[in-house]
Amino acid sequence: MTEFDYDVAIIGGGPAGSTVASYLSRAGLSCVLFESAVFPRPHVGESLVPATTPVLSEIGALELIDQAGFPRKYGAAWTSAASDIPSAGFSGLHGGLGAAEIEFRETDQEGVHQDYTYHVDRAKFDHLLLQHANSQGAKVFEGTRVRRVEFDADGVLVHIVTGEQDAGVRARMVVDASGRGTFLGRQLGVKVPDPVFKQYAIHTWFDGLDRTALTPDSQKADYIFIHFLPITDTWVWQIPITETVTSVGVVTQKQHFAASKADREEFFWEAVGSRPELRSALESAERVRPFVAEGDYSYAMKEIVGDRFVLVGDAARFVDPIFSSGVSVALNSARLACRDIIAAAAEGDFGKAAFAGYESTIRRGVSNWYEFISNYYRLNILFTAFVQDPRYRLDVLKMLQGDVYDDDDPRVLRAMRDVIKVVEENPDHLWHRHLGDLKAPTAAPMF
Repeated sequence: MTEFDYDVAIIGGGPAGSTVASYLSRAGLSCVLFESAVFPRPHVGESLVPATTPVLSEIGALELIDQAGFPRKYGAAWTSAASDIPSAGFSGLHGGLGAAEIEFRETDQEGVHQDYTYHVDRAKFDHLLLQHANSQGAKVFEGTRVRRVEFDADGVLVHIVTGEQDAGVRARMVVDASGRGTFLGRQLGVKVPDPVFKQYAIHTWFDGLDRTALTPDSQKADYIFIHFLPITDTWVWQIPITETVTSVGVVTQKQHFAASKADREEFFWEAVGSRPELRSALESAERVRPFVAEGDYSYAMKEIVGDRFVLVGDAARFVDPIFSSGVSVALNSARLACRDIIAAAAEGDFGKAAFAGYESTIRRGVSNWYEFISNYYRLNILFTAFVQDPRYRLDVLKMLQGDVYDDDDPRVLRAMRDVIKVVEENPDHLWHRHLGDLKAPTAAPMF
């Protein structure tokens, strides 16, 4: 019998990798984690959704996160410059769709026993999760780059580089949690760009931003805010990081940025300038980080599981940063994958079939999420009609909480789909001119 150094090798120490390491270690499996960076390291994606709470609780990290001093997040809100859009049969609208918000406490979620989640400094958050994985028994190597993975009949050989030293580690299987680096996806040739979501983001942090500048209710100024801009398929996130520091990012289609001929800083200020009160508030604050741009980050994988490998988190799929889904997908895909990995270890069989449960559940969840985001962009500011209408409000909230894995065709998706069809097909519809330009298929490509 082949000897192994570990049961499982994990590539990447972000939230997905560290969560896998914690689950497996707590289940008695030996695992090793290789992270190319040395933590803490900066990372975008700073707001959590309630679906992360049960996972943090299961791996024993919730108290650690709760005591870390991160701002608590009780809800989400949207604003737009529009204030005169007809109701078109929707009830509960206020401000002519100019603003809308939801509170997480409005509906229960399995495994969630608090009415808030967190806005997080990802450098600190990711470091805490990685340290926690180490405390659970995982062997963690930072500053260690994986060069390639070799598969054989009964295991994997992971080739690593630490400083100038090359080494190889034998494991029964490998989990790719390398994030948008998509290590195995690139090595195996299964990564494909998304045909529709070709997004571009420019973001930075501001100190001293008046978060109430675009907030109808000052008591909810510390929610995550999405500000619709009167620019095609373009929006701004506003996320509290500390009591005074706020993350702000402009997201658009890459083609819009390219057509502008502006550099990233110019584009940022031109975009936020379309909402003068937002630009004024930002100009009155102090920018404390350089502008960072990220593009071409929407992709899928033709395969997410195989003999002796599983892809989790962003290493498996990334669509769009809207709704702060990244960390939720990372943690929940880790939870679902570990369920199958632990069962596979018990059976002594790490073949592809062992991960069928994970694969089907993730495909269903990603398909729902993909269509939700697609419908959101097509509806544009009209999305807030669903947020405010009591017929759909709780269904929307369920999706925003990250509860997307169990329903084959969520009711709110059917409703959004029907409304889009009616508005698209009638050029004289009162909402027709407000539709966004981005159109996507009703199912996620590849997976």
